Amino acid sequence: MYERRNVETDKLEALFDEMVQKRQQIALNAGFGNYRDYMFKAMGRYDYTKEDCFQFHNAIEKAVVPLMRELMVRRKSEMGLEQLKPWDTSVDPLGREPLKPFDGGADLLSKSLNCLNSVDSWFSGCLEYMKNNNLLDLESRKGKAPGGYNYPLAESNVPFIFMNASGNLRDVETLVHEAGHAIHSFLMAPLELNSFKNTPSEVAELASMSMELISMDGWNAYFDNEAELTRAKLEQIEGVISTLPWIANVDAFQHWVYENPNHSRKERKAKWLELSARFGTGMVDYTGYEDALAYSWHKQLHIFEIPFYYIEYGFAQLGAIGMWKLYTENRTQGLESYKKALKLGYTQSIPEVYAAAGLEFNFSEKYVTDLFDFLQRTKMNFK
Repeated sequence: MYERRNVETDKLEALFDEMVQKRQQIALNAGFGNYRDYMFKAMGRYDYTKEDCFQFHNAIEKAVVPLMRELMVRRKSEMGLEQLKPWDTSVDPLGREPLKPFDGGADLLSKSLNCLNSVDSWFSGCLEYMKNNNLLDLESRKGKAPGGYNYPLAESNVPFIFMNASGNLRDVETLVHEAGHAIHSFLMAPLELNSFKNTPSEVAELASMSMELISMDGWNAYFDNEAELTRAKLEQIEGVISTLPWIANVDAFQHWVYENPNHSRKERKAKWLELSARFGTGMVDYTGYEDALAYSWHKQLHIFEIPFYYIEYGFAQLGAIGMWKLYTENRTQGLESYKKALKLGYTQSIPEVYAAAGLEFNFSEKYVTDLFDFLQRTKMNFK
């Protein structure tokens, strides 16, 4: 993958040089000093500032990066390696076969109904309604477009889920994630205006990412084997840990790029490597593949196509951990809080929606550390 991407490095660099200059001119034309400040207004970010983003970066660096390093240390030990190479981070460290939680779309749906029913019968009722009304397209087939999403249908006021199920754990994560979006759609259905149902990603992804974690309470629907169930849950939690530093890295990079629109390619490369060291573990040896790290940002399409749209997932992931924490402490109250917040749609501000769920829209080091202390304790209980 790196070698193929490397063929286009010069083209991508030249394209991005041009993009940065055009975006800077757009900002100047609109009366802003830089494109970042312009985009915060254009994206309707009324509930947080660039300083909040910087606080998020700092909190992830201090609270999450050390946990990711621990994962890499354990991986290195389990694989019996003196040094991890980039390709060593994408395989099962014990050489186990991939988990196979289901066989085909029908089996995935059946097991997902059982999973959601064990968490909340109303959740499974939403999915059952979608099943009965032909609102699910789960099977992978020749000629089908890639990807997965939940799409609300305004006329009928119900959602539709599209995905490509191939039989792996990622498909389970996808379906419960999209089911979270669908449940959000059902909860917002009574709202009078479609605009009220058009929630910002910080709220929309709170619904879906929370469902990923809450639904683990019913993942025995997919796994009869206790060891495989534990492995699946650990992989889910470790995915949360490893994703957040990358989100912080990408977001911090974009802030720098547009605060310094006249930077050179050399300076941009140096900044990405600096941030990669800040949000990385230092455990992976890129000797002989230095450019794979230096230009790894090329693989993040958001930077090219949807600038500044990415950190929302980081904020929502923190909210989802908090939501899961409330659920584990008091299941009934946690579910009620989840539903209460999602029913609001976008009739209130992001912090107010989070507050309705019993959560803080908070990016301080202490708050993030508390969330990940909970995550670590829960992770230890799975072993």
